[in-house]
Amino acid sequence: MAKATTGKSRFKIQRALGLELPGLGKAGALERRPYGPGVHGNRRKKISDYAVRLKEKQKLVYHYGLREKQLVAYVKQAKKNQTKPWMETLLSTLESRLNNVLFRLNWAPSMSAASQMVAHGQVKVNGKKVDKSSFIVKKGDVITLSDKGYNNQLYKGSIESPRMATVPACYNIEADKKKGTMIDLPLPSDIPFEFEQQFVIEYYWKVK
Repeated sequence: MAKATTGKSRFKIQRALGLELPGLGKAGALERRPYGPGVHGNRRKKISDYAVRLKEKQKLVYHYGLREKQLVAYVKQAKKNQTKPWMETLLSTLESRLNNVLFRLNWAPSMSAASQMVAHGQVKVNGKKVDKSSFIVKKGDVITLSDKGYNNQLYKGSIESPRMATVPACYNIEADKKKGTMIDLPLPSDIPFEFEQQFVIEYYWKVK
């Protein structure tokens, strides 16, 4: 995952997956070369069933900036919830991570930038500083930044040129864009890229 922090690798990842992942930052990965990386990237290849499922799983790993062990832990946790399908629980949890909430509010240009702001202590939840990107924001929680956060160029640049066209309906953001509230839990439909849930369900069917 360390390589995913470089611009070149981010573009290669998206070309290999065949779509743009907003969480990786700057748009345009597929504009010039809409095919996989490497000398034979534009040749048609036979893809195994396993590879198809792996690719869908990798979308989650790369977009949300996770390690495989982290995603597996989230899957195990989601499967313990018997009130609704575990995939729905998983996606809601991933969308509720603090770094993702910052990104979806258009307060950071990428997931890694959002994580950086959190790690530097520039983010508050209900008025208290939170420095863990994995913190799960709950319905009713209010997100704000410290004075340093509001002066951060990452925040200012994102407000001027948002990476995402819209903010999901599960958030209420004030006109001055200095306070956001999660008014409802995120839905699977809030995922900002094409994604086949069933393939991930099949990929992790043995995980308990």
